[in-house]
Order: sequence, then C-alpha cells, then structure tokens
Amino acid sequence: MFADLHLHTNFSDGTYTPEEVVENARRHGLDGMALTDHDTVEGCPRAAAACGAAGIEFLVGTELTAEQDGHEIHILGYDFDIQNPRLLREIQKFQAVRQNRVREMVARLNRMNVPLQAEEVFALANCRAPGRPHVARALVKAGFVGDLDEAFERFLKRNRPAWVPKFKMTAADAIELIHQAGGAAVMAHPGLNRSDEVIPAMAEAGLDGLECFHTKHSTATAEHYLELADRFHLLVTGGSDCHGLSKGKPLIGTIKLPYQHVEKLKAKTAERKAAASTAHPS
Repeated sequence: MFADLHLHTNFSDGTYTPEEVVENARRHGLDGMALTDHDTVEGCPRAAAACGAAGIEFLVGTELTAEQDGHEIHILGYDFDIQNPRLLREIQKFQAVRQNRVREMVARLNRMNVPLQAEEVFALANCRAPGRPHVARALVKAGFVGDLDEAFERFLKRNRPAWVPKFKMTAADAIELIHQAGGAAVMAHPGLNRSDEVIPAMAEAGLDGLECFHTKHSTATAEHYLELADRFHLLVTGGSDCHGLSKGKPLIGTIKLPYQHVEKLKAKTAERKAAASTAHPS
C-alpha cells in the first residue's frame, strides 16, 4: 500500500480540482493521499468526499511558509482539526498577505510598462491563496511573455524586478500552530532548502517529521534525510508535490510512500489529540 502526502489543487497554485487530483491518485493505485495547498484548507472537504467515493484514505493537510535562521522553510501540516478557530484565523491572515503580495508584484510590473492588472491575476487564480505562479500564468495569458519560465526569469524570480518577498512566520510558530490544532508538522522537501543546519533547532521546537521522499530528491538525497530523520527521531513522509499541469507533466504517481509511514503519522496525531482532550476535557 502506498500514499502521496504532498499534492496541490486549484485552491492554491495547482491546476487540478480536488476531484481531478483524487481521480489521478486512483489511476495510479494510491491507497492514501493528503491535500497540502498553500495557506488554505478549502479544497479538503471536496477531496475527502472524492476519496471516500474512490476508496482512498484522506489526510487533511496544508503547506505554510516559515523562516528559520534566515532560511525560507515550508512546513506541511497533517491530520489536524480543519475547524480549528486559531488555525483558520491565521490562514486568513496569510491569504490577505498573499493577495497584497500579488498587488505589489503587479504594481512593479506596471512601473516597467507591463500593463497587467491585479484583477486579471485574481480572476485567473480564482482562489483565496494566489501566488507567483498565478502572476506568471496571467503574464503568459496576456501575451507579455512566451511561457512560465520566461515570466520567472525576466520578472518574478528572487532578485528579478517584480519579485516581492513573502511574509513568513517563524518555523517554531508554524509548528506550534499545527500542533495546537492536533496535527503533525513536517519539513517539506529539505533537499531543496540546502539548510540542514536548521533541522536540529526545528526538531527541538517540536518538528514531527521530514519529507524524505520528493520528486526532486535523488535516491542519495532521500537516504540522507532518512538518516537524519532517524537521528532526530522524526517521522518520515513523502510526496510528489504535484501541481497538476502547471509544471509540465503531472508528477502524481512519481512518489509512492510506503503505508507504514502514514500509520506512524496517524499514531502521532492520535496521541496529540488524546493528550489535548485529557488536558482540556470538554
């Protein structure tokens, strides 16, 4: 049995609907999946319903942007209470920051005589958590660039003229936010961060796991993070980080996480929820 615990839909910067992601998961023979859209959980109820119909186990998830010692870190949250008031309040703030960031990117493009309108980006994104990929797609659609790569190379990559830094909470705050909602916090694609030195401090702050298996991790990289997970007593997760058709061919099916890791993750969150209910009996 296998799972993919890192998937995106059109509720953030993926191109598939939740139902299309689930249909792809079914076609690839996955037994479980998590939806990890950026700064939102809106797609989760629809994905859960589609998984129920397809006989696939569903884990609630999200992906938060954080910072540790000057490094941008993405924290995946899993199996938390989707109705948790504090988590929803914070996510709403992150969404407002994302929308303002899009407006600022568009303003910078306008100053370079690229007459893109923020409304065009929001209409194309059609979600509450828009990001740079949506600006890039809007630039392509309006004919200002030939493709997404050109949009990022000319305007949107770090240190390019329309790049705007992203608000980030500390990694410790992101971990605590996920924990207080009963979930597990996992460092996404550590091999892309090249900042292994932050892992001990994050483990100290309560990090639950490392995403050892990822589409952009080589076998050697995966083995390296499996060793680190073992050293710091962290859970092991993995996922394709599929964004649908936005980055060439869809990546779902490229990573198949052995199911024992899903069971360990669920055991960790069950333990956390049980401890919370003992501490605060209703």
